Amino acid sequence: MQIVIAILAFCALIIIHEFGHFTAAKLCGIQVNEFALGMGPVILRKKGKETNYVIRLLPIGGSVSMEGEDSESVNPRAFNRKPVWQRMIVILAGPVMNLLLGFFTLMIYLCTATAVGTTTVSSFPETSLCSDQLMLGDEIVSIENTSVWTTYDIQYKLQNNSHRTNEAGNLLLDFRVKRDGQTVELKDLEFIVEQNEDGSSDVIYGFYVLPLERNFGSVIEYTFRETVSVSRMILFTLADLFKGKYGLKDLSGPVGTVTVVSKSVSMGLPTFMYLLSFITVNVGVFNLLPIPALDGCRFLFLVIEAIRRKPLKPEVEGIIHLVGFGLLMVLMLVVTFGDISKLASGGF
Repeated sequence: MQIVIAILAFCALIIIHEFGHFTAAKLCGIQVNEFALGMGPVILRKKGKETNYVIRLLPIGGSVSMEGEDSESVNPRAFNRKPVWQRMIVILAGPVMNLLLGFFTLMIYLCTATAVGTTTVSSFPETSLCSDQLMLGDEIVSIENTSVWTTYDIQYKLQNNSHRTNEAGNLLLDFRVKRDGQTVELKDLEFIVEQNEDGSSDVIYGFYVLPLERNFGSVIEYTFRETVSVSRMILFTLADLFKGKYGLKDLSGPVGTVTVVSKSVSMGLPTFMYLLSFITVNVGVFNLLPIPALDGCRFLFLVIEAIRRKPLKPEVEGIIHLVGFGLLMVLMLVVTFGDISKLASGGF
């Protein structure tokens, strides 16, 4: 049952993305030839008034095929015949729908979680090494010059800043806090680093934060904060990937995603909703990157067209997207193979 729920949730993320493209295209008067869920051979086809609704064998993606999208068309309702601003709306609608879904799932998480932390210091454990600088009531504004909006920002910075330590091997971080209406710089706050038997390490948090007092205003505010925080966390992770901090073995594809989501189902609604929001925001942000075959690259070409006042040759753009799609498929195959290997070895 958990696997079924996870697969349905994964499919919902794809559908909401493609539904964004589909709805925007219809509103702009563009002819949509096909709305497809999945990739590979067709297993179900339903003919609409002008659109074929298709389900394909592999539930690892989807597509909305519009008239004149990748080639010239004389049809007045073709994608290539519409103004640049309308085509931009259609391209951005998919990722925006994922971000909106992430916003609403995060709102559900905030409303159902037992406790949600803020960024305001409430107390210190006995082992704290930073209580001589941090004070009760301090609102953490930034850590190592990175703005902090949520508790997860704090956790991320503490767990991903191991480059500066003292002779005792403890982590040193610079904080900026708001104290009595003033911004205060705190240098070299010290955090204990605990070494694990497998060679990894964990940072021991030297303070606790106040729980969120939930009301309509605070939930809306922290939902926005969490959405921005998750989006930024994804960009940080991608940057770390390019820097070599993470490898292909650390990536997960559809198999790994479904596996993790299925496990979160048994952990309760808050955990499931937070993970679902993280994944759907991930899909939205990733699709906005200027990578060939993704929405971000298509939007970039439209920006270039708007500046040049004429489009790139469809053949050139088509080849770029085709090569990008091929490389993404190779990456997906490698990652999926890694997911299956982890699953077989109990690595998830």
